[in-house]
Amino acid sequence: MKLASRMGLIGTETAFEAAARARALEATGRDVIHLELGEPDFDTPAHISDAASRALLDDKMTHYTAATGIAPLKAALVADVKRWKGIDTTPEQVVVTPGAKPIMFYAMLALINEGEEVIYPNPGFPIYESMARYVGGTPVAAPLREANDFRMDVAEVESLVTDKTRMIVTNSPHNPTGSILTDEDVREIARIATERDLVVLADEIYGRLQYEGEPLSIATLPGMAERTITLDGFSKTFAMTGWRLGYGIVPEWLAPSFSRLVINSVSCTNAFTQVGAIAALTGPQDAAQAMRTEFIARRSLIVEGLNAIPGVTCVMPHGAFYAFPNFSSFGRTSNQIADHLLYDAGVCGLSGTAFGQYGEGHLRFSYANSREKLSAALERIADSLAKLERTGQLVSA
Repeated sequence: MKLASRMGLIGTETAFEAAARARALEATGRDVIHLELGEPDFDTPAHISDAASRALLDDKMTHYTAATGIAPLKAALVADVKRWKGIDTTPEQVVVTPGAKPIMFYAMLALINEGEEVIYPNPGFPIYESMARYVGGTPVAAPLREANDFRMDVAEVESLVTDKTRMIVTNSPHNPTGSILTDEDVREIARIATERDLVVLADEIYGRLQYEGEPLSIATLPGMAERTITLDGFSKTFAMTGWRLGYGIVPEWLAPSFSRLVINSVSCTNAFTQVGAIAALTGPQDAAQAMRTEFIARRSLIVEGLNAIPGVTCVMPHGAFYAFPNFSSFGRTSNQIADHLLYDAGVCGLSGTAFGQYGEGHLRFSYANSREKLSAALERIADSLAKLERTGQLVSA
């Protein structure tokens, strides 16, 4: 039996593979500090879980829902994106999905023809490139460079646009670097999109974890509402990764296509979890704010700690919960350093190349872990790298 040839085009998300290696190492008795997964280490706020529990146990919400989401959640999302993003939209433009990844997939499926180009940030979330290639498109990397604070260079983005370009993907705050686009960056990307008749997939999943200033949603700019797909969800802001709840705000002309894609793929999103999502949006926000405040403290701890290690440099991230330190001075590849730190130091991070070729020289550490664990990880990393410098010997599986 043979796989379909298209399976050779699809990639993966390396964080889960790294986590599996770390768990296998733990099974041998080793202690491992997990800095690989982009998952808040907080529990979902109780009022959210309670609302979902009541919907399941008391209201028996165990049946199909409307394909693109229940009406009360869509209404809550319309109000929420107006409050937090400034986006004017309608319930008909809201598409609720099991996790935010389907929004990426549906955008590519609905809009990208064979050979059409998708400009995406590199390093960046690997699913952008994977999905563009899988649907027959051509992913075009827009390099993010440390010298530019890992922001998209909008002049370079414009130079990458060709007659085959169909879509630009943006992600701010950014995974894996924690960078943010400035307002001027966003306005320039909007100008490029309108002048060249492009669609923008704006991944704003970390929008409420921007630590300085207020994020500018590109869909609010003149002429952009009809050409922007805004992606967001509940995983990061409300510590709801396992709930699998995401959503998109899509142009009116595109919404029917998204609805058909939902029906053909997942039918609908779990009913009682959507009730939990309503509670997340309309209930107390103090837990989400406390989590954000804690991430800011952890950011300082890990960045200062990394910069204190000889041979390591780390720019200050401005959002999300990732540090993207530079290990290139050690003369080893990112994969080699990541493996060495896992098997020698018991610290699991991700190679920068898990996010694309322009991540070489870097590792991604998630600081969604306790300050105690982060401090211990920094000590282990420093000791392991000092030993590597003395002996020249890499440790691997």
